Amino acid sequence: MAERQLVVYRDSDTIAQAGAQRTLLAILDALSAQPQPARFDLALTGGSDSLKALSYMASNPLTEVIDWSRVHIWWGDERFVAADDEDRNALQARRRFLDALISDGRLPAANIHEMPADTRSPEQVAADAAASDAGDDTANDALLDAAAQQYERELVAELGEQPVFNLLILGMGPDGHYASLFPGHTEINITDRLTVGVNHSPKMPPLRLSLTAPLLARSRRTWFFTAGAAKADAIAQVFAKPDNPAYPSSFAAGTEEFIWFTTADAVEKVL
Repeated sequence: MAERQLVVYRDSDTIAQAGAQRTLLAILDALSAQPQPARFDLALTGGSDSLKALSYMASNPLTEVIDWSRVHIWWGDERFVAADDEDRNALQARRRFLDALISDGRLPAANIHEMPADTRSPEQVAADAAASDAGDDTANDALLDAAAQQYERELVAELGEQPVFNLLILGMGPDGHYASLFPGHTEINITDRLTVGVNHSPKMPPLRLSLTAPLLARSRRTWFFTAGAAKADAIAQVFAKPDNPAYPSSFAAGTEEFIWFTTADAVEKVL
């Protein structure tokens, strides 16, 4: 595994601008290598820092020279809500950047690999939520597992039994979670699946899908975009002890490169 690097920027906006530039250069450099690879697989996350970076990508002239037909987009996690729900990571990414690439023909729609959306009626969602509140998670758990297995099949079909991303972009919450792997939840310990359903998320919405820690750690390059003093305690714990379930981000890794792009106040307890 690659040694962790720390890059400290002035503020979250600088992280987003630099992250956008670095991401586009990583794609361009990889696709320009000789012999040329067939594709570049980029896994995205949600969160304000990462979404801001997507907005900067949209206005960056490097987008004009990338062969987007060879780029495939994945997600590290997703809120299990309707496809048109504003909470959905994929919808936010589409609006910020991806739909523009599709509309002008640069990025094939088939190259966007969204996690499954919730297709239930509002009435059924409410009924299943009421059952969950009463202690019966049968319906929600079955639904999440089916959706997780569906995404797992897509990963295997595209990338083989041991999928590897060229670049994985992550964020971290003040509690130390990444993707939708939360402290106090058992999903961080799952090693025999590529994807997993997450019920009773401590952050709304309560139903989510996530890639598992072993898959996330196999990425060739892994970058965290994490800013702000609210993250300082968690970053200190993550850096202090690897593979600590109390701080799931400590499981993250990259086989060739592992960088945290952050701000001084976020790492004041580790510098």
